Amino acid sequence: MKILSIARVNLVRFLRDRSTVFFVFVLPLGIVMLIGAQFSGSFLPILGVLATDGAFADDLILRLEDGGGVEVKLFDDEDDMLLSVERANLSAGVVIPADLDEVLANGGSAEVGFMSRPDGVGPQLQVVVAEAVAGASEQIIATRFAVSKGAEPEAAATAAGEAAAAVGTLTVGRSVAGEALFENVGQFDIGASSQLVLFMFLTGLTGSAVIIENRQLGMTTRMAGTPTSVLTIVLGEALGRFAIVLTQGLYIMGATTLLFGVNWGDPWGAAAVLIVFSAVGAGAAMLFGAFFKNDQQAGGVAIVAAIGLAALGGSMLPLELFSDTLKTVAKFTPHAWANEAFAELVRRDAVVGDILLQLGVMAAFAVALLAIASWRMHSVITRA
Repeated sequence: MKILSIARVNLVRFLRDRSTVFFVFVLPLGIVMLIGAQFSGSFLPILGVLATDGAFADDLILRLEDGGGVEVKLFDDEDDMLLSVERANLSAGVVIPADLDEVLANGGSAEVGFMSRPDGVGPQLQVVVAEAVAGASEQIIATRFAVSKGAEPEAAATAAGEAAAAVGTLTVGRSVAGEALFENVGQFDIGASSQLVLFMFLTGLTGSAVIIENRQLGMTTRMAGTPTSVLTIVLGEALGRFAIVLTQGLYIMGATTLLFGVNWGDPWGAAAVLIVFSAVGAGAAMLFGAFFKNDQQAGGVAIVAAIGLAALGGSMLPLELFSDTLKTVAKFTPHAWANEAFAELVRRDAVVGDILLQLGVMAAFAVALLAIASWRMHSVITRA
């Protein structure tokens, strides 16, 4: 079909343009990584611990969880934990030797490893880990001291345990006031969904320059001079924009899942939002391509409009932090409905049925934009 041929040419032309590689494929991932490096899904630093069986390891983990002010995540592979620290998914990591209890029981010494990035809270967590290790070692040190003074090992260990139990401890309580806005959210989840919405719409709008260029070079007129209806040309151009925006969306979604472990929620729901918002981006591209006569002018306005609408629609700051008035204004942008849909999917475990309202409003945006753009494109082509 001619519609598919026109769409395929647009997509191939887009992918072969080297100038799009950075802004379409590299920059979105870079921004997601930067946002994730600054904000974590937990208010507590996440400390990885290479899990081992043993009394010392259990005592150390308990001390870190209860009094260390950290969230402990257990690992069974040191390389995986190191990679998580390098990617800033963990604030730091602790490596407990597998044979630590046996070494200590035989009077030997061992080293508890610590790894962190030079930035962030890693250096501060080293002090926390050192204090926890010292606390877990107190009874062992006391037992060895007693043995060095002539006591029997078993009696010394029993006495050290009784002494540790008899010593009073200071308990610090912690409570959170108010309602948590971002529960069960990964470090990169919020940034990934908001930047997906921003860049898909931005790519759609800036792609309008190609539609104008086609018209300026006479390609659209020559197509209309063949046995090809104006409706076919308009639908082919619209499908081409849709394919381009959808391709970028799929790339961002797949890359962030593989590289940063982003959770997109229900797959069917995420796919529905991706497809419908791609239609919105295609409609916006067709609208700009139909009304602007100069591709440079369209490109400049497209960038300003895309970033402005993204900011107003919650792609710069989560909608939950907007005032009531600003939330109402944001509803006039398709971005707000897309961001709200992703918030339901990612943070509230929603499925497709729970976001039908958001999908319906975005579909209405897409239909309206495509209808106005098609009317204008038909007028421009037939007049030419």
